[in-house]
Amino acid sequence: MRKKFVSLCKIDKTNTTSAAIAMVRLTFVTTSIAAFVAIQTFALIFIYSRYNVDLSPSDKQNSKVHILILSSWRSGSSFVGQVFSQHPDVFYLMEPAWHVWVSMYQNSAKVLQMAVRDLIRSTFLCDMSVFDAYMSENRRVSDLFQWEVSRALCSPPTCDYYERTDLSNDIICKKYCNMSKFFKMEEACKTYSHIVLKEVRFFELMSLFPLLTDPSLNLKIIHLVRDPRAVMKSRDKSINALMRDNSIVLNGKPIEKNKAEASNYEVMKEVCRSHMQIHEVATKEAPDFLKQRYMMVRYEDVVKDPINEISAMYKFADLSLTPKLKSWIYNITHGEGSGSAFKITSRNARSISQAWRTEVPFDKILKIQDICRGAMNLLGYRLVGTEHEQKLLSLDLVLPLRKYKFTWLSSDENSV
Repeated sequence: MRKKFVSLCKIDKTNTTSAAIAMVRLTFVTTSIAAFVAIQTFALIFIYSRYNVDLSPSDKQNSKVHILILSSWRSGSSFVGQVFSQHPDVFYLMEPAWHVWVSMYQNSAKVLQMAVRDLIRSTFLCDMSVFDAYMSENRRVSDLFQWEVSRALCSPPTCDYYERTDLSNDIICKKYCNMSKFFKMEEACKTYSHIVLKEVRFFELMSLFPLLTDPSLNLKIIHLVRDPRAVMKSRDKSINALMRDNSIVLNGKPIEKNKAEASNYEVMKEVCRSHMQIHEVATKEAPDFLKQRYMMVRYEDVVKDPINEISAMYKFADLSLTPKLKSWIYNITHGEGSGSAFKITSRNARSISQAWRTEVPFDKILKIQDICRGAMNLLGYRLVGTEHEQKLLSLDLVLPLRKYKFTWLSSDENSV
């Protein structure tokens, strides 16, 4: 009996020891699992935090503001482009699609439309490899069309001559920054909060819908227009420089020199038609994604009241007007010079905008009014019926836009 009791005690002791060992093992396993889970959790947190860091450039890209100044030749777009270029938060390029048209000049504007749009998108995203198709491999920034008017390309990291907060001068920039490597432009672009491109090679708004709905872009459009009569006067002075562009607008057909003047009127007809189409789609038929992202500006309003009009454009673009810029704008619009094609100099901008009224023959005025009647009615430009009205400078020919109804003019098929 005693032996049986001792045996039972031994068995109980053995079971207790086994249970203790099992408990130790379970505790160890549990602790190991907990530690493993903790390590995994820490690793996941670390990886996730690194992943967030990797994503930050994309987030930063989405926070950028992209502005497309949409206009036509000789409409004051170079001046408005400079207004944005001189802002310290803006990376600006003037007509990058020039390279598409020069490389593929035997095509029509419609055929080149997709290539132009793709180049604009890539440039907005600071992907400058898009120029590989249109420029040589060993290119410099100075190979870019009108590069010197971009303050961003005359200051770090592209060039060290100007500080980023300086107001640049294109002549000085061209002298000291013309050896900058092309890849520096992409570096510079990525450091700015606002990317602004000025373009004259879009003739309707719907081709830009893919950009307006692109989640990687925060695109807004400033549609700059000008009195067609003033545009025509300026185009006549630059007729040779515009010959290639005129040819592309007119379906890629070569233009003979003796038909250059006639082609100018044909191009103006297309320009006026495009202004109508763009403004109608943006105001009367605007899809939801376009609302609050389109602003129409008349050049005449800008030169009449530059500070207020430019302040409104800056507000639309989420920019502020600095005292330095305000002073520069006043000086550039109140000079004595007459200006020259494609160059921005100090001038009396308001006086120049009215020069057509005293310098252009009345018969030419009637012809351009006939071609662009619909656009002029739509955009608020008063027609003149006599030479006296044309030269009566006290008669304001730029009417308040609120008095106009934005509707298509269908009474005359040839009047657009």
